[in-house]
Order: sequence, then structure tokens, then C-alpha cells
Amino acid sequence: MEDLKLEIKKLIIGALELEDLRPENIPDSAPLFGAGLGLDSIDALELGVALKKKFGVTFSAEDADNKKYFASVNSLAAYITEEKNK
Repeated sequence: MEDLKLEIKKLIIGALELEDLRPENIPDSAPLFGAGLGLDSIDALELGVALKKKFGVTFSAEDADNKKYFASVNSLAAYITEEKNK
């Protein structure tokens, strides 16, 4: 799971062009939006596309749980793991 979290952090940095961030500067449980990394809805769309390309997971605009999935690196890792195990 730690390897997956590191991959997610690298993907966030690369996909959103956050060159001033390093993976070790993103706490696993820190919020990705708002007070955490400060991502916005456009970042969420870009990140969703990048996650689909990298891990093959999809997100639906109608899914009320998206906010939960994108809450932190931990929650994204849990979602990806869950989807891969289906």
C-alpha cells in the first residue's frame, strides 16, 4: 500500500504540475482540497483522468462518494485497491 500511495503522490504532482511539491511533502491523510493541498474542482477532473489512465479506475460525476474517494491520498489508495480487487 505504501508503494501505491507514493505512486499516487507522484501522479498528483505530475498531472497537476505542482513542481514545488515533493511526494514526501504530501501527508497520506492530509485533505487534497481546501485547507490541505488546496486543489479545486478542475484539479479533481484532471486528477480523475490521470488516475484512470494510470490505474484503470473510473469516477462517475453522479457518484456521491467521489468526495470521499478524493479526500486524501489514503482514501484514493483504498479506492484504487478496492477497485482492483473486484
